[in-house]
Amino acid sequence: MGHKKSTATTKSYLESAPLPQHAKTYTVVSHKEVMDLTETLLNKQGFTITTELYKTNMNAKVAQGIYHINHDTASNDSEMGMMFAWTNSYDKSTRFQCGIGAHVFVCNNGLIHGDLATYGRKHTGTANADISSHIVSQIGMANHKFNELVKDKIAMKDFSLNRKQQAELLGRLFADEKILDTQQLSCVKAEMDDVSYNYNVDPNTAWAFYNHVTHALKLTHPRNWMDSQGKFHTFMSSEIYSAVGIKPQDTPIVIDEDDYDLDAKRIPKQTLDANDLDYNKPLEENIDEIAEVSSIIEVDEDINDTFTL
Repeated sequence: MGHKKSTATTKSYLESAPLPQHAKTYTVVSHKEVMDLTETLLNKQGFTITTELYKTNMNAKVAQGIYHINHDTASNDSEMGMMFAWTNSYDKSTRFQCGIGAHVFVCNNGLIHGDLATYGRKHTGTANADISSHIVSQIGMANHKFNELVKDKIAMKDFSLNRKQQAELLGRLFADEKILDTQQLSCVKAEMDDVSYNYNVDPNTAWAFYNHVTHALKLTHPRNWMDSQGKFHTFMSSEIYSAVGIKPQDTPIVIDEDDYDLDAKRIPKQTLDANDLDYNKPLEENIDEIAEVSSIIEVDEDINDTFTL
């Protein structure tokens, strides 16, 4: 996974990273644009950023931003807070990704709902506006998704998972799912033997095991972190819900490139009656237009009740 070359960094370092020169068919979206737009949109919709965390690889070709956020209307939880994360690259190694998640207060372990890491757009043509629209749509689902993660946490705290069962899941995460590498495998085992944090839960539960793994996933390279987090959450949810004979409440939201009419330079097809965006303008100048477009994307009614763009 190449996590050895990733390191914590600062916003100013990412802002100063030189942009690469690619062919005209590849649209470079700068880390600075992503950071500025994310902060602007979060503030515009009433979210307060309490902590900013950044990671990058050598030469800032791949960057990751994690924001701990809160909102007046968000549900309070004594153990977790809301989080927004994104990944961006200059070297074509990964597509832009972003999503709402949660962070555990005691250890800063992350939770990413399985459907939040599936969005990916190649950096071609309309990349700037597509990225902007997706940030808005994820922010629009913030309260709903956070509540779902809290429910999943409660289910995992109530789900018994003894040492042998944890070891079996650990082996599958390494050998079958390929979510963990050998160093992370050792990290999880060390946590099972001598936990680093107090999760206020019996060690023989799914929630304890979940945190052992997400602690190890902190070692993941920025380009893979969101995917790994999302896949692990889907894996654990499937194990728990299938064991009790029910299905997770959410159906994964997968936005495919075919949903976009690139020739018409609009986003997405179902919003073709909305105003065009000016693709020659900086991202932040399109915020109002993007919000208007995103507000008519079809989503569940309960999501609209929770958050209005």
